[in-house]
Amino acid sequence: MFSTLRFFEGFCLAGIILTLYALRIELCPPGKRFMITMVASFVAMAGQLLMPGLAALCRDWQVLQALIICPFLLMLLYWSVFPESLRWLMATQQFEAAKKLILHLTEKNRMSPESDIKGVMPELEKELPRRPRKVCIVKMVGTRNLWKNIVVLCVNSLTGYGIHHCFARSMMGHEVKVPLLDNFYADYYTMASIALASCLAMCVVVRFLGRRGGLLLFMILTALASLLQLGLLNLIGKYSQHPDSGMSDSVKDKFSIAFSIVGMFASHAVGSLSVFFCAEVTPTVIRCGGLGLVLASAGFGMLTAPIIELHNQKGYFLHHIIFACCTLICIICILLLPESRDQSLPESLSNGENEDFPSLSCQAFST
Repeated sequence: MFSTLRFFEGFCLAGIILTLYALRIELCPPGKRFMITMVASFVAMAGQLLMPGLAALCRDWQVLQALIICPFLLMLLYWSVFPESLRWLMATQQFEAAKKLILHLTEKNRMSPESDIKGVMPELEKELPRRPRKVCIVKMVGTRNLWKNIVVLCVNSLTGYGIHHCFARSMMGHEVKVPLLDNFYADYYTMASIALASCLAMCVVVRFLGRRGGLLLFMILTALASLLQLGLLNLIGKYSQHPDSGMSDSVKDKFSIAFSIVGMFASHAVGSLSVFFCAEVTPTVIRCGGLGLVLASAGFGMLTAPIIELHNQKGYFLHHIIFACCTLICIICILLLPESRDQSLPESLSNGENEDFPSLSCQAFST
């Protein structure tokens, strides 16, 4: 019963995370989307940093579970308090519901519907007879650019979250023995601190390089950290077998920790940026479906961690090599993605397909 309820809890949490992510993207203007997303990430990390202290105070896991679930009861009020996304209602031609929402918002903001200077309401009245038209995510298969963007971001998300475990295991696993990291709380706060530093770096990098440039930079860092850890450490291991080389296992451990920290730092940014990128380039009519595919790919990448553990660490080296090769493929694929910074969100499939976002490859050829 515990396992069954735990499954449904995770199932519902995935839906909550996906829906809130899509709503944040659709409610924000172009210049504020990334900032609001990062604020939400920092709030989530604050909860992650406070969780061990809360667990230490509760001591009993049942009390801790009840305390964690209590705030979710407030989300039951969202149905009556939080409005539906007006962007989604208009994109799916639910004009009757959109009209009611517009009138509700104008009344709540003490505005007069007659002061509509853009003529939205008269145009909306003309479209009321049209039937709602919801679009299934399967329709993206018939597109040329849209499905390519989503597949590339799915592979990036899978690689970022999958290789993250490889670096975490290298730093905190049984092969690297560091006294500081033998403690559970030290492990936990180390990983949380690396994730926090990664988010701070994303704020700076994305501001100057954009979404695509930032994703490319962090993927290159992930690939370098992975390849150096796989290749350089084996070279150091061979030299450490010679007494006169000056190499030792402690030197190998220090290099492994350094590469693991860089890899965890960069791979966390790759996974987070892939999800955010997908939310911006996917049209409103299928945004939740596209986000679901990318988040499912991220979950599959994280699922590879316990699979390796179940096999008593057998095949871990091959597991890391496969993901390292995927990072090299992702670097090439990122060049095909558009740049979505300061761009309006696409609404329909045709908008997402024909959006004039130049890719890096097109820019290179035009130059």
